[in-house]
Amino acid sequence: MGSRYGKTVRDNLRKVIETQIKKYKCPSCSRVAVKRKSHGVWECRKCGKKFASGAYEFFKVREEEKIENEEK
Repeated sequence: MGSRYGKTVRDNLRKVIETQIKKYKCPSCSRVAVKRKSHGVWECRKCGKKFASGAYEFFKVREEEKIENEEK
């Protein structure tokens, strides 16, 4: 991206790309090996498990949120 789009837009895009490329901790095997496979699909390279999460950043659902959703 050249200078035509502005510094703020380029900085925001850089942050999004860095979070996509970053490796995250696997909830099942606890290794830092989870990488983005496609939009919202993340895969652990060590244990091979796949997770559904955010499109740009991996996050796991907290236990409290799971319990609240099951009660409804």
